[in-house]
Amino acid sequence: MEFGSGIQFLQDKTILVTGATGFLAKIFLEKILRMQPKVKKIYLLLRAADAKAASLRFQNEAIGKDLFRLLKERFGANLNSFISARTVLVAGDISVGDDLGIGDSNLREKMWNELDVVVNLAATTNFDERYDVALGINTLGAKHVLCFAKKCVKLKSFVHVSTAYVAGEKAGLILETAYQMGESLNGVKGLDVAEEKRLIEATLAELEAKGAAVEEIKEAIKDLGLDRAKFYGWPNTYVFTKAMGEMLVGQLKEDMPVVVIRPTIITSTYREPFPGWIEGVRTIDSLAVAYGKGRLTCFLGDLNAIVDVIPADMVVNSMIVAMVAHANQPSYAIYQVGSSVRNPVKYSDLKDFGFRYFTKKPWIGKDGKAVRVGKVKVLSNMASFRRYMALRYLLFLKGLEFANTAFCHYFDGVYSDLNRKIKSVMRLVELYRPYLFFRGVFDDMNTEKLRMAARENGMENEVFYFDPKCINWDDYFMNIHMPGAVKHVFK
Repeated sequence: MEFGSGIQFLQDKTILVTGATGFLAKIFLEKILRMQPKVKKIYLLLRAADAKAASLRFQNEAIGKDLFRLLKERFGANLNSFISARTVLVAGDISVGDDLGIGDSNLREKMWNELDVVVNLAATTNFDERYDVALGINTLGAKHVLCFAKKCVKLKSFVHVSTAYVAGEKAGLILETAYQMGESLNGVKGLDVAEEKRLIEATLAELEAKGAAVEEIKEAIKDLGLDRAKFYGWPNTYVFTKAMGEMLVGQLKEDMPVVVIRPTIITSTYREPFPGWIEGVRTIDSLAVAYGKGRLTCFLGDLNAIVDVIPADMVVNSMIVAMVAHANQPSYAIYQVGSSVRNPVKYSDLKDFGFRYFTKKPWIGKDGKAVRVGKVKVLSNMASFRRYMALRYLLFLKGLEFANTAFCHYFDGVYSDLNRKIKSVMRLVELYRPYLFFRGVFDDMNTEKLRMAARENGMENEVFYFDPKCINWDDYFMNIHMPGAVKHVFK
């Protein structure tokens, strides 16, 4: 690979970013605006009814965030004019078709004539999403964005952001290899995206014909996605639909310069625009929130298992470097961006970081008192977790025996509510179980070659850093990530 300055590459370029109000998309946008203010134009596609709604959503969910504070400090009152001169908000939806739901035909033509780079960051990351929604965005949406990019006469790079966990529950070294159309993880033949879409439509029609309630339809379509994922060897609807999205991109790319980025578990920013920025309760932070607030008393998982985490700014930097490296070169490059091979972290480390941090800086509850955290009971397998839940249930019922029988109707409601909660907990545990006992590590040989090529070609390594070996995890979690999660995530 031969390429030069990333900052220079971005100058005078026109870029389309889908999923523009998402976590990574905002960091990507901020990075480009801050590092290359001479970018020509960034089209930002976001789901909205019209231009006015898109503008309101962009202000509330992007520019209004603390993430943009360095730009605010630099430009002050001129920030909005600076951003509006370089961005175009586009109301659309990648799930509706190859036109991405862009109703203005003149705008579509203008984009096809101007775009140099297309970056697909739109996704639903909910493990338990409705199958029709997940297939529409993660699978067919990827196809629609690629087909839209094919019409761009000046296109230099197409970047599709996937996830390393398209690998399912594989153990050992997981390579940066492509998935072929129709391939399954368990050898079951017959996977066909069109057939999956027909199955969803038939199931919806059947449910509606029998007059099923809205909530019943929702749960049935969720269950359908989970069943189809497991039938072909994937643990949940999210990674199944993302894998099929990759298949479609690989099948339809022809001679385009295509880059697939597979990040692992994305955490708060390591360095830029400042350390510790995060948004929303991300995978491992749900544990941190529950523990810090005194609600997590037991942990299900293997403390010796590696948890592959990577800061968000490193993922964005890898996207930009790969975009530059493969510009104008027909290719299909896959880069796994994580830490499990080069600088691994274990669940036992996370347990230790959490205990030390919240012991030293306890969360202050609504009553104004510090929440005291203790050692968490570790359950090392599903059987022990089920026994634990059964014991808690029995103890609860035992307590009800002493209640006044006059309130039996109340306790009937309590029983029912408790059963619902237990079913909900068990479903969540089953969804997250593969990652709590994960036995794989993600090979990043392609990503390391990309880092080496960036160094050899004189690209700005201090600007576009993404080597996890430079991270001291103790310092990162104790002084960057945990404080950042408490500030931006804890409510």
